[in-house]
Amino acid sequence: MEQQNVVDDSQLVERLNAGHRDILREIRKVIIAQDDVIDQVMISLMVGAHAMITGVPGLAKTLLIKTLAQVLGLNFKRIQFTPDLMPADITGTDIIQEDVATGKRELVFVKGPVFTNILLADEINRTPPKTQAALLEAMEELQVTIQGVTYPMERPFFVLATQNPIELEGTYPLPEAQLDRFMFNIVIDYLKEEDEHEVVTTTTMPQDIHLEQTVTGRDIIEFQKLVRRVPAPESVSRYAVALVRASRPGRNGGQDFVGEYVSWGASPRAAQYLMLAGKARALLHGRFNMSIEDVQALAYPVMRHRILTNFHAESERITTDEIVRRLLETVPVPQSGLKS
Repeated sequence: MEQQNVVDDSQLVERLNAGHRDILREIRKVIIAQDDVIDQVMISLMVGAHAMITGVPGLAKTLLIKTLAQVLGLNFKRIQFTPDLMPADITGTDIIQEDVATGKRELVFVKGPVFTNILLADEINRTPPKTQAALLEAMEELQVTIQGVTYPMERPFFVLATQNPIELEGTYPLPEAQLDRFMFNIVIDYLKEEDEHEVVTTTTMPQDIHLEQTVTGRDIIEFQKLVRRVPAPESVSRYAVALVRASRPGRNGGQDFVGEYVSWGASPRAAQYLMLAGKARALLHGRFNMSIEDVQALAYPVMRHRILTNFHAESERITTDEIVRRLLETVPVPQSGLKS
């Protein structure tokens, strides 16, 4: 039986790798030169976690997620967060309807846009905390409760929230506890000159793009189960924990720069996500084993939104990415966990 499970997992890994190549091929028909961002979004989906994506307007954040949903054949909905958005606008609400046959009136629940497979929460920091919190139960518990009645979400369910790093007046920054629920904070930057020229040239010409569905929602659920079965050496998990613990000021043996620039470090959830995301990355690279290289490659998107810098860091323009970079340079790496 154990041998059969190994064979089944091997076949599933091959399906995942083939599916990943097909997804990249299809998305590249629309999105140019964002392979790292696409991989991080794919890893979030493979883990069954949610992601934050940060970038200035015009960098194809919405187009990327919409295209991914098309390629996967999943339901996609987008919510534009605004200051007047109410929680019921997200989750749905009960309305009174009259039965034509009997004349009786009854409450009927009308589902909101959160009931989908892939939800784009656009500019989530532009709506008040009460409305932001309406997403929390759906994200964490995969269900929504209205008037004491619980409605389960359809699987797979993936929230990708965007934040605009400019025009911050009148915005409502997400609390650290809510940010911690997102596995990744993916940063999209401006393209290189040649890539940007290709985008401008391609998008200003007639286009007839046909996207083929390559992987189904049922496949995604199977891949999510497979991720948790990927083995990881103890040295790798200990390194992930050490990296996260080193980000907290006031720890014995901590780095001086952490005590100088950091108010609060990453939570234990960061180490959990480093491991899960690392396992998914290993699979996407054709390996059924996880290495320290996987942890290091994903340290920035996992940890950058979980480290809270102080005024001293802000005054010297020390970013959380700089803190993570220094942690990767200073936290000792166990040799046994390196990729062979």
